[in-house]
Amino acid sequence: MDTLWIAATGTRAVLARQDIVANNLANVNTNGFRGSFAEFRALPVYGGVLPSNVYVAPDEPVADLRTGAINATGRALDVAIKGSGWLAVQAPDGGIAYTRNGQLQISSSGLLTTSDGHPVLGQDRLPITLPVLQEIQIGKDGTVAGIPAGGTSSASVVFNRLLLVDPPAQTVQRGDDGLFRVSGEAPEPDARVQLEAGALEGSNVNAVSTLIQMIENSRAFEVQTKLMHTVDQNAQAASQLLVVN
Repeated sequence: MDTLWIAATGTRAVLARQDIVANNLANVNTNGFRGSFAEFRALPVYGGVLPSNVYVAPDEPVADLRTGAINATGRALDVAIKGSGWLAVQAPDGGIAYTRNGQLQISSSGLLTTSDGHPVLGQDRLPITLPVLQEIQIGKDGTVAGIPAGGTSSASVVFNRLLLVDPPAQTVQRGDDGLFRVSGEAPEPDARVQLEAGALEGSNVNAVSTLIQMIENSRAFEVQTKLMHTVDQNAQAASQLLVVN
């Protein structure tokens, strides 16, 4: 039965890893998406003095914070963060969260949001609201400027500046809503974080390697289930021998 339980925990771990890989693959074309790694813990089971068996348990997935490729779009409201750094947005719970999705849009009420609908925050940590504009420019330092409707080309006005931060990587954690949070105090604006206007950062998930991982997981699952089947067959054979005797 020990072998059966070991195989069962292994099967559960493979399924957990496959869920993470499938989610990565589903977001291979999501702007600014960060893939995840599966992590596991060995859990020794003590019998007497020394551990007799070791089971495996899935741990919290770890985000892959490597940057993705930057692709030019030519759209004024598209911005890509060059190198490390994050764009601050308002989370659904009202708190501050962070994203790499620089596909911005202006709502009918003038609210600057990401393509997911999260309000973008300014230096004062409040959502940025803009008037009706006939033209908008976002500078490499996050400055949001534009020409109000009815204005002339020389009447560009600076409205706000995006809140860009660069906290230590070990303090950044992904939430269930896909946004990232920083443990501890909220980081201050970082002038070293630079943007590339008219461009978007793609997902950092490599489709080919992710597909290979899915295949490897499927094979590992088959091995574990075959082991469980073998254990069951051996148990049945042992039971028959006992009956005969």
